[in-house]
Amino acid sequence: MNHNLPIYWRAGSWLLALLLFSPVIALIVEALAPAGELFDHLWNTVLTTYIANSVLLILGVGGLGAILAIPAAWVMANTRIPGRDQLQWLLVLPLAMPSYVIAYIYTDLLEFAGPVQRFTGWESAADYSFPEIRSLGGAIIVLALVLYPYLYLLARTAFLEQSKSQTLASRLLGCSPLQSFFRVTLPMARPAIITGLALMGMEALGDFATVSYFSVPTLTTAVYDTWLGYGSLNAAAKISAMMLLVVMLLISTEKYSRRKQQLYQKNTGQEQRELVELSGWSKWLAIGWCWMLVILGFLLPSLVLVEYMIAYFDDSWSSELFEYGLNSLMVSGSAAAAACFIALFLGVYQRLKSTSFSRIPARLASTGYALPGNVLAIGVLIPLTLSDHLINELLIHWNQSTVGLIFSGSIITLVFAYVVRFSAVAVGSVESSLGRVSPSLDMASRTLGCNPQEMVKRVHLPLIRKGMLAGLLLVFIESMKELPATLLLRPFNFETLATWVFQYVSDEQLEYAAPAALVLVLVGLIPLIMLNRSLERQEQK
Repeated sequence: MNHNLPIYWRAGSWLLALLLFSPVIALIVEALAPAGELFDHLWNTVLTTYIANSVLLILGVGGLGAILAIPAAWVMANTRIPGRDQLQWLLVLPLAMPSYVIAYIYTDLLEFAGPVQRFTGWESAADYSFPEIRSLGGAIIVLALVLYPYLYLLARTAFLEQSKSQTLASRLLGCSPLQSFFRVTLPMARPAIITGLALMGMEALGDFATVSYFSVPTLTTAVYDTWLGYGSLNAAAKISAMMLLVVMLLISTEKYSRRKQQLYQKNTGQEQRELVELSGWSKWLAIGWCWMLVILGFLLPSLVLVEYMIAYFDDSWSSELFEYGLNSLMVSGSAAAAACFIALFLGVYQRLKSTSFSRIPARLASTGYALPGNVLAIGVLIPLTLSDHLINELLIHWNQSTVGLIFSGSIITLVFAYVVRFSAVAVGSVESSLGRVSPSLDMASRTLGCNPQEMVKRVHLPLIRKGMLAGLLLVFIESMKELPATLLLRPFNFETLATWVFQYVSDEQLEYAAPAALVLVLVGLIPLIMLNRSLERQEQK
């Protein structure tokens, strides 16, 4: 239903959308500028290595993640094993663990001086036989342990939605259970699997902390070093544009994989799903595989962090923990509130205007979610720096005192970056909630004389408050954990919990930041608990 919205609402929606899309525009414009000597030098020397490592990282994380996630997803969707109800949500928990924390813990455990090597009885470095964990292979293993739940969730859902009749038909045609899996079950789940792999690839490409800790040069570390080490915004923008192209390629691959998804037969809900009762070695293999993922990806690192916190409590429980915690609360809370306001503004405009044209602002505002954190940081810095220079030049022209870098040199930059990065989460939550509000309520409110503003206040807001609260919470949590953009954009002497923990990881002293790391883990558990409850409700329907 098309409503006559005030001009400020329509204009404001487009202005907000363009503001959030401006980092993408700025990044592209800067990347298209003529290359400087630094970029040419990098291209002729080390950039090929950065690109090769990034590609190998994406392929390695995707390949290992598939090996870890797909068997676990099939077991959870199709079999009955002891502890299945608990394992379904435990397998998702590694997403809450920062990858750089796991990288530090496993390095501490597996290096020559660590407990694993000492337990073997080796007495000198000459006896050392474990592969070097500080390597590209080590980064692949750590990131796969943290990111496999993306693929696990999507593959498990795809397996649950499949019609049992097709699997039974393949068995009647003479296929063994293994042949039926590879010829029927796996091909039907292919779109979901490719989507999960694309998500893992984007997260792996955007990771800075793990590859930096393992000294693996990738495009992500190249952006960081080029900007902070050489001070070249142009070269950093060009490298960021390369990463953006890779992200677009991954997104295109995911969309291409879903082009014929509607042709696959889904479970209609009328079939009674029968779980396979495993026995013998297959039962223990399934149990061991799933618990191995939970232990290596979450339980063991969590126990090590708790041990660190207890052993170093007097040194780690300091005023800095509260100071940096308040910093995180301040910037993350501000970003969450701003993102939800923008999502409401755009969502109401899209609903009340109800045209294809009105959907564009929400899509533009959601673009930033696809950008890796350090790429986003470069894109955000360009327009804010230009704004600072413009303001100061105008003040000089009017014979007034300059105000300095009020945008690019303050926490405004961080808040803006978080809003650009995570507005898609709030927009999706608000759109979903508004979609469940019956259009008849809009018509009834207009019949009673409500204008659009009163309709939003009296009808929409009370009905979508839970969705808005969920969006607010998710944006807040994601902002608390964001690291690459924070490292590049934070003001001098400003730390968040994420940057503080990473600093101790870099200094090989995570023990002294264990409480802060546990706070990040606990915060990360909140959306996973919400997601698990949502999946349980869907499975019960």
